[in-house]
Amino acid sequence: MEVLQTSKATLDVKFLLMQHLKLVGISLAIAVIIALPVGIMLTRPGFKRFLPRVMGILNISQGIPSLAVVAIFLPLAGIGTLPSIMALTLYALLPIARNAIAGIEAIDPNIIESARGMGMPASKVFWKVELPLALPVIMSGIQTAAVVTVGTATIADLIGGGGLGRLIFTGLSFFEPELIFLGSALAAVIAIVIDQLLSLVNRLLTTPKPE
Repeated sequence: MEVLQTSKATLDVKFLLMQHLKLVGISLAIAVIIALPVGIMLTRPGFKRFLPRVMGILNISQGIPSLAVVAIFLPLAGIGTLPSIMALTLYALLPIARNAIAGIEAIDPNIIESARGMGMPASKVFWKVELPLALPVIMSGIQTAAVVTVGTATIADLIGGGGLGRLIFTGLSFFEPELIFLGSALAAVIAIVIDQLLSLVNRLLTTPKPE
């Protein structure tokens, strides 16, 4: 299945699959590095006043059609992998930041006050109390972002980013439904596998360890 011959094109399916995984992996990692600290920071008393403005910007970016997001970065970064990663990263920010905020704000204030009453400094309260309790919700946001990124990455080929979108758009251009089905099916499989892997990571991180 590595090389698929068609009457119009020769497509290396394995290469396109790896290219798609690269786009998703890099974009998701950058989004986590950016959105998770931002979401946490917006729950701190000194930064809460910025919450509506920042979330408004992220909501607007998420509301822009994915094709338009890709097109926005075209004049800024040209064609290829870089603008594709920039666009995919932008699209993945909202679910991660939103869930980080929701997870921390859902914690019972009495638990935090009890930890502070025991003499814990603010940093220890965050690492030992807030983050562990918010982790399932945070991981859920990362899962959502991963699935969204896998699907959105299929349009990266329109600006030279490659990936499984090449199979889909080649199939559309040359009326070859098997290519459309193959590209769509592989993207769906990737989304399911990543979602299940992150679910496993979530369970491993949040299951209490026996004493």
